[in-house]
Amino acid sequence: MKALVYHGKEDLRLEKRPVPSLGPGEVLLRVLRAGICGTDLRILHGAHRHYPPGVVRVPGHEVVGELAALGEGVSGWQVGQRVFVAPNTGCGHCRQCVSGNNNRCPDYCALGITIDGAFAEYVRIPAAALQQGNLIPLDETVDPAAAALIEPFACVLRGQDAVAVRAGDVVLIMGAGPIGILHTMLARVRGAARIIVSEVWGARLALAAAVGADRTVDVTQEDLRQLVLAESHGAGADVVIVAAPAEAAQQNALELAALGGRVNFFGGLPKDRSVVPLDTNLIHYKELLVTGTTACSTYDCWRAAALVRAGRIDLTRLVSGTYPLEQFAEAFAAAQQRSALKIVFDPTQ
Repeated sequence: MKALVYHGKEDLRLEKRPVPSLGPGEVLLRVLRAGICGTDLRILHGAHRHYPPGVVRVPGHEVVGELAALGEGVSGWQVGQRVFVAPNTGCGHCRQCVSGNNNRCPDYCALGITIDGAFAEYVRIPAAALQQGNLIPLDETVDPAAAALIEPFACVLRGQDAVAVRAGDVVLIMGAGPIGILHTMLARVRGAARIIVSEVWGARLALAAAVGADRTVDVTQEDLRQLVLAESHGAGADVVIVAAPAEAAQQNALELAALGGRVNFFGGLPKDRSVVPLDTNLIHYKELLVTGTTACSTYDCWRAAALVRAGRIDLTRLVSGTYPLEQFAEAFAAAQQRSALKIVFDPTQ
């Protein structure tokens, strides 16, 4: 089979590899689509802790496919069945796993992160993933390119749960990349009264408006604070979601939040500039709830998939381009352009 293999920083190679063999309880997935995300870009640039020097591995964790083979003892599934795979498998017995937060398991396993992933024609799904419910059935009517984005959408769902986005809220989303667009779509489904999206790239602001933002703000041209006050009748935003890896955005979020507001630091910062001075008096006197979320649990993926299957969220709007594995250089270049949102591999081409 064809596989895109990491050999070191800036060193991805398209190789011929044997189709993975299966052990008891495992399944083989024929990959239909696999998305490139920010984590994959960090892997490419040699900046991911699970890809230290010397590691040779197939990346790719945003995946939808068809079951190609079932290992010994697998029941309840059929060859040819379309599925999405929640990428994170916990140990199953630590405090985080038993509470349903397997994304926080200190000894987790993840496709494309700790084991070979989906930038290939086929990927092996471990037995533990089946046992823990990581296979999620999909209807044939769901666009596979959109279904590959269920994982980042599940992360967004988890982020909005943390700040309880609800009907009537004024929601400020800082950043209109793929994650900011997903936050905009979900806030609209959840009944937000006003959705404000800030960004510095006009094309992304246009898409934010198209998917449900009531106001978009180019922060290089307009005063974001004044606009938020105007849109909220002077109160500030009930919810502020920082969906960009920007120190200034995290600092400003506290000021832009209303009394009793909820803030989610969704976008992580680079390790070399992750220490940000914050005015904690704003948290104290405004009684702010300040949260952070990372990745998603398997249950988050099930809920996200249900919304996609029901047609409540149209993830196809985020797909900027689809590439065969042979064009991996062009695909990664496109994924790093701000004009693109989500780039997806189609290994069947």
